[in-house]
Amino acid sequence: MSDPAQTATEEHLPAPHPGLSASEVAERVARGEVNDVPVRSSRSTAEIVRANVFTRFNAIIGVLFLIILVVGPLQDGLFGFVIVANTAIGIVQELRAKKTLDSLAVIGEARPTVRRGGAPCPIPTSGIVLDDVIELGPGDKCVVDGRVLEADGLEIDESLLTGEADPVLKRPGDPIMSGSFVVAGGGVFAATKVGREAYAAQLAEEASRFTLVHSELRTGISQILKYVTWMMIPTAIGLILSQWIIQDHDWREAVRRMVAGIVPMVPEGLVLLTSVAFAIGVIRLGRKQCLVQELPAIEGLARVDVVCLDKTGTLTEGGMDVSELRLLDGAAHAEGGGRGGEQGGEEGGRGGEEGGEKGHEAYVRQVLGALGKADPRPNASLQAIIDAYPSPDGPHWQCTDSLPFSSARKYSGAALRSPDGESATWLLGAPDVLLPADDPALAHVEELNAKGLRVLLLARATRGLDDPGVTDGVRPTGLVVLEQRLRPDAGATLRYFAEQDVSAKVISGDNAVSVGAVAAKLGLTGATGPVDARRLPAEREAMGRALDEGAVFGRVTPQQKRDMVGALQHRGHTVAMTGDGVNDVLALKDADIGVSMGSGSEATRAVAQIVLLNNSFATLPSVVAEGRRVIGNITRVATLFLTKTVYSVLLAILVVCSQVPYPFLPRHLTLLSTLTIGVPAFFLALAPNKERAKPHFVRRVMRYAIPAGAIAGVATFAAYLLARHYYTGPGALDAETSAATLTLFLISLWVLAIIARPYTWWRIGLVLAMAAGFLVVLATPWLQHFFALKLVGETMPWAAVAIAATAAAALELAWRWVGRRFPA
Repeated sequence: MSDPAQTATEEHLPAPHPGLSASEVAERVARGEVNDVPVRSSRSTAEIVRANVFTRFNAIIGVLFLIILVVGPLQDGLFGFVIVANTAIGIVQELRAKKTLDSLAVIGEARPTVRRGGAPCPIPTSGIVLDDVIELGPGDKCVVDGRVLEADGLEIDESLLTGEADPVLKRPGDPIMSGSFVVAGGGVFAATKVGREAYAAQLAEEASRFTLVHSELRTGISQILKYVTWMMIPTAIGLILSQWIIQDHDWREAVRRMVAGIVPMVPEGLVLLTSVAFAIGVIRLGRKQCLVQELPAIEGLARVDVVCLDKTGTLTEGGMDVSELRLLDGAAHAEGGGRGGEQGGEEGGRGGEEGGEKGHEAYVRQVLGALGKADPRPNASLQAIIDAYPSPDGPHWQCTDSLPFSSARKYSGAALRSPDGESATWLLGAPDVLLPADDPALAHVEELNAKGLRVLLLARATRGLDDPGVTDGVRPTGLVVLEQRLRPDAGATLRYFAEQDVSAKVISGDNAVSVGAVAAKLGLTGATGPVDARRLPAEREAMGRALDEGAVFGRVTPQQKRDMVGALQHRGHTVAMTGDGVNDVLALKDADIGVSMGSGSEATRAVAQIVLLNNSFATLPSVVAEGRRVIGNITRVATLFLTKTVYSVLLAILVVCSQVPYPFLPRHLTLLSTLTIGVPAFFLALAPNKERAKPHFVRRVMRYAIPAGAIAGVATFAAYLLARHYYTGPGALDAETSAATLTLFLISLWVLAIIARPYTWWRIGLVLAMAAGFLVVLATPWLQHFFALKLVGETMPWAAVAIAATAAAALELAWRWVGRRFPA
């Protein structure tokens, strides 16, 4: 038989909105009223082709290639075919990366729940139409603009749009802005603006697009290329004048020599290798179910020196188990518990006490079951309570008011009417938040927290849920002890970060002692001194110092998480933040790199640069290692490319000033670039590299490229001048060019040998293979003819070797001097 009070209340509740019918949806689709914002995880195929083909340097090289086709011969235009091959490689690799990203993006795509024909159904974001009725729960992102129809303690965070940190309580009729997210409660809203008309549509499209911009690496390369462009123009003019007018060469020969001087200045392969390395990084991570939503995130992770970890879902698995229910003195005051005591008292003595305790516990279990039923979207803690204490059968408890859980306040609540008509207000949350510091119940809590257990307090409130002081004077009733499931791979992951000199900071909303105990079980250094975040200084510098000293922080509010990330960045750290809950969104957004679990809330997945679709914290070391491999190797091979740029500019200047023929033809420098830069750089760019990336990319690369290029340019020019004095008669220029080419090859090979350190078997093999390739060219008659290379006599070739050996010694000295004078 139903409760009259309950029936009367239900009669006054508004009927749930059924949503649109199938015909209404079809009408709106036909009118184009669909949420058609093209949110993509990668560039389109046309954009990829355009980005790789229509570049400034492809245009320059293309013009020079056409010039060589006119003046001939074809072998001097080999550099043009190299550019075509490089561009094709770049397009293919990025298309492979796009395929990987697009497939992963479908897996990780948000699927909001809409009501259609009275039934809820999850659909893709692009399937929402105007007037669709969309359900919201904690962590859900508002994907379109709308108007609230139903609200149950619905609190929306609009800080990503407005900058206002405080959540906004929404009631029926209030507006909803796309881009905001739910922090507490639930509700339903109707879509009033969809597609590009929505408030945050353009913001969302840009934020979730796979991009190559805003990267220190790419910005540095662009800066270098800009300077190279400006150097090329006067150099080209100087070379053409010196070779044609002053040297009185045939105009075709003058043009060939001018092109030979200009082409090696362009570090065209550097841009290609950067794109290829990033693309291959994306593919490798994609195989491990890691979605890279923004390409520079790979670079950012390589620079990370602090990683902030949320305990729940990162160190521990999402689920929990209730291990114990401890009754407190306040349980005796609970309505119904007294009756259990009286019944037990009839048995007399000790038996009565046992019966009373059982009565108290049964009543508390019923309260917990009713609290669980009152929340339509329970978090992990409440779900564990629901599993342990399901809603009681028989006469139902009635919820007359509810307060959803919020990470900011650390508790939830409900006003319940028991089957016998008695009303009471109950709170469930953090004991150290609900109770005063001197409450004796906290001693039990500390004891349990020290074992790594999570403890929630069930307390009876004396005030209404809408009273700001609802937590004042609560009567503690029972402690719900939850056992957290540690991730089996978390310990190994923390050890990896320690080995890689990355500081791990556990930042959690749970009790600090409990979090510290969990971290200590996993072997985190510094876990024995957990810090209660409520005692942290608010001033940024002071907070940063405290964060540097500590490793575990509990009772952290969502706003504090954001402040802590800012304080670490203020002290010069590059910060990665992991999280899966709505309380992590603000910190994820502000961190240098945000990492979300695939099972996390829509809001966290939307703002994170990296999403671990397999929900495995153990994937993170692979992501960090991939970032370090990409950035460390690009920095390494950039030195090769820019050394060539420096010696090419220097040789051109020396030729113009000395008024001598330019020593090389384009084919010579194509051969040298292929053997000492192009082929080895490709292998070096994909090799393992665990060194943490450091800032100031341009300075780090140029600090060695400039002296190495200067030594190579001066030594080569010296060998060339010596050969000009040694050789005379017809064919002298070819002999001089061959001697200079040998010198430059040997010096460039030594630069490669330095860059390839530390040596492994394959690196030594790579350097020897490049040397063997040059020997094959010198020893094969048709290759000698093709590349116009023939060493004449013995004196000058050995003199070239001696000059190269001297230059190699100078390179070693310069390498050591630069390391001491300009430390990285």
